[in-house]
Amino acid sequence: LLRWSPWGRHGGKALVAAGLFVITLWNLRFFLNPSKGSGEDSKHREPLVILVWEWPSKQVPNVSRDVCRELYGITGCQLTTEQQRLHQAHVVVFPHSRLQPGRDGLPKERLPGQNWVWVSLESPSNTRALAEWNQTFNWVMTYRQDSDIFIPYGKLVPNRSATMNIPAKTNLVSWVISNYHRTQKRAEVYKNLSRYLHVNIYGKANNKPLCKDCLLPTISKSKFYLAFENSIHRDYITEKLWRNSLLAGTVPVVLGPPRANYEQFVPADSFIHVDDFGSLEELATFLKTMNSSRYQQFFAWQRRFSVKLYTDWRERICTICTIYPRLPHGRLYPDLQSWFNS
Repeated sequence: LLRWSPWGRHGGKALVAAGLFVITLWNLRFFLNPSKGSGEDSKHREPLVILVWEWPSKQVPNVSRDVCRELYGITGCQLTTEQQRLHQAHVVVFPHSRLQPGRDGLPKERLPGQNWVWVSLESPSNTRALAEWNQTFNWVMTYRQDSDIFIPYGKLVPNRSATMNIPAKTNLVSWVISNYHRTQKRAEVYKNLSRYLHVNIYGKANNKPLCKDCLLPTISKSKFYLAFENSIHRDYITEKLWRNSLLAGTVPVVLGPPRANYEQFVPADSFIHVDDFGSLEELATFLKTMNSSRYQQFFAWQRRFSVKLYTDWRERICTICTIYPRLPHGRLYPDLQSWFNS
């Protein structure tokens, strides 16, 4: 009897054809459904979606394009302000200035693995109603160096110019002030300092507002600038130092956290601290009698550094993507007020 064998002439061809058909189907599966491939690779390639629940500033920019890559070279980062995309967001950003009293303005649910960020550039003295946000936010984003996401008002970046640029000076001291309150420490210091020297005051508080393009050219004519913060808190060093003083080309006379705190941001010989003197009369005398050689020493930092200002909220929020892999996950701030006031 002759038995049929799968390895016969016709059977062999059929088996090979069947095998090729199976292999083709298998490869076609990956071609048609690439997302079914390596789960880790697919997850790694998808952009990090950051939803800004409400934009921090009044003017909301267009973030529909890949702004993080186009403006700041940060890839794999997608910003959105469309609240209906909540279910797609890996991170949701909540500026404190936009939080409504009560929790009605928050999303009704938090997706598993989704992280919420509390954002503020104001000092604790000017931040209200923190107690109701306990156990709400995973990360904090502030000017404090110990924040999960650190967003300073400015910083010094290395340069190779090795030159100094000191604008021509026509007066001794200036100060731009919009919100003047007698109870503030800076108001008290100014009042006592002005007994010993004249201060050129600009801003709404003195009915001499400066236009945006007038600010730096006006301040730059002063030898010294009163970089007085509205309240005294750790790391609370604002544009009064970075923009109005260092960028403008004046020497900052600072009132804020202790000198050691300032020296974590800028060189010790780039500023004058009110606390360096036993009295405001001594400070006034030091400013009035300073010779040209001593004055120029305050600008030595310009040979090594340039000032970088952070003024665009898009840049600040895009930085979340750069440190996202290193941020702690699965944690909530139990007492936001205690942390911020510490």
